[in-house]
Order: sequence, then C-alpha cells, then structure tokens
Amino acid sequence: MRMSRARKAVLLGVVVLAVGLTGRAAAQSTPDEPDTRPAAAPATSQPAAPATSKPAPPKSTTKPSIQAPPKGKPAKGNPNGKNISYAGGPAGSRTMTGTKGIALTFDDGPDPATTPQLLKMLAQQHVKATFCLVGKNAARHPELVRQIVAGGHTLCNHTWDHSLKIGKDPEAKIRTDLMRTNNAILRAAPNAKVKYFRAPGGNFTPRLVSVANKLHMTSIYWKLDPRDWDHKKGESSAAHRARLISTIEKHARPGAIILSHDYAQPDTIAAYRTLLPYLRKRFQLVALP
Repeated sequence: MRMSRARKAVLLGVVVLAVGLTGRAAAQSTPDEPDTRPAAAPATSQPAAPATSKPAPPKSTTKPSIQAPPKGKPAKGNPNGKNISYAGGPAGSRTMTGTKGIALTFDDGPDPATTPQLLKMLAQQHVKATFCLVGKNAARHPELVRQIVAGGHTLCNHTWDHSLKIGKDPEAKIRTDLMRTNNAILRAAPNAKVKYFRAPGGNFTPRLVSVANKLHMTSIYWKLDPRDWDHKKGESSAAHRARLISTIEKHARPGAIILSHDYAQPDTIAAYRTLLPYLRKRFQLVALP
C-alpha cells in the first residue's frame, strides 16, 4: 500500500525528533565524565576564627599609682623647682632629706671627749641631729647613747668596727655585723629605734643596702661632705676650722644631708660653734625622721 507524500513527511519528522531526544538523554546519564565546573564560592569570604583564639585584652586606661612630677613643678620637698632623686647615692642610698630641712649627721661616735660637747651645743641651739654610731663605741659608752636618745636625736647604724670593706662580705656576715651593732645600741637604750644605716666611707654595695633594708634600716649617704676628717699636711687647726666653715656655708642647700664626724675631731666641734647659729638662721635643721 502506497503512502501519500504528506504521511511520509509526518513520519520523517517523528523519527528525527525521537533520535534527538534519545541522544540528549544518553549524554546526561554518563557517570564517568568528571565535573569540570568551578565550585561555587562560599557565602562568607573570610574564614572563621579558631575556637581556641582569645580576644586581645583591652588597653588599660588606669594611670600608674606613682608618677613623675609634672614638668616645671618641683618634686615634693624640693624647694629649688628641679626634679631630683633623693636616692642619688651609691647603690640607691639616700642623699637628701626629702623635705626643705637640712640633716646634720655625725659619724663614728660616741666619743667621751667630743660627743658631750656637741650634744650641749645642739641643745643650746634647739637643733636635732642624726648620730651614726659605731657598735664598739656604743658598747663602750652606753651612757652617751642614752644622752643622744634623751636629746631627741636620731640613731644610725655605722657597723661594728667601721669596716670599709663590709659591702664585699657575704650576706650572712653583713647581717651579723649590723645586728651586733644594733644590739649594742639597744642594750644602752632599749626603747630606741635604729632606722638608718650608713656604710663607712660611703662604700655602699647593692648587697649591703639589701641587708640593711631587710633589717628595716634606710641607707643614707650625703649631699655635702666638707671632709672634716681630712687634715692636710701643714694645715693648722684654725685653717682647718675655717675651711670647714667656708665649705658648709657656701654649699649648704635645702634638703641636703651633711656629713661630719664627732669622733676624735675637736676641730669639727669647734667649727660647729660658728656653723650652728649660721645654719639655724637660714635653714630648717632636722633629725632624719
């Protein structure tokens, strides 16, 4: 039976359509062909922080409890308007009183020949001073230790036998020496307090200052040393006294710790007969507190 031309055309169209659909389905069902398309970008462009990371601490806005004095203003107790350290001596020892008052300090006693004369002058001028006592001398003259305390003066430990090398000794040996000296002072005056320490010759070391601090003593040096112990060859007593007086009058400043000696220094005692009234008129004279 012969088909008409129209039917042949319809049949051919159906065959072509079927072949096209079959090829497309085969292409989509092939499992072995890799997917070469790029992966989709994640929703967030930055990775999350690790679980163990800690946030940085906030910057503190609290000011330190101790601050340097503002520029242009004097430090506490400094009348000269300059910021200075009161711990300007060797190994951090103290050179200034911390107030406007000048501290007169007398080393190496007590001396039965000169200390009573000095105590009498101080009492007449209503001046308090600081006495740095050698332990052996305190043990030999306990009555003078009691007079110093009765006069309202301050006590200072000056080692047992004025050892210039004590700062190089082991800590235990230093401690034994300083405690022995304090015990000699306290046997003479049981209610006294020894709050200060001075190394002979000013030979402070960090170890020496540390031991004194552990024994509750502040280490003191000086701001002015008139070298009253230095008797130059050919210098008369009158010339020596004049040099001491001139040096102290010229260089004394508010807040200074002044070094002098009452042991075996009669010229020093004589010089202070002139110096005490002079200093008292111009400065406040204080015992270290």
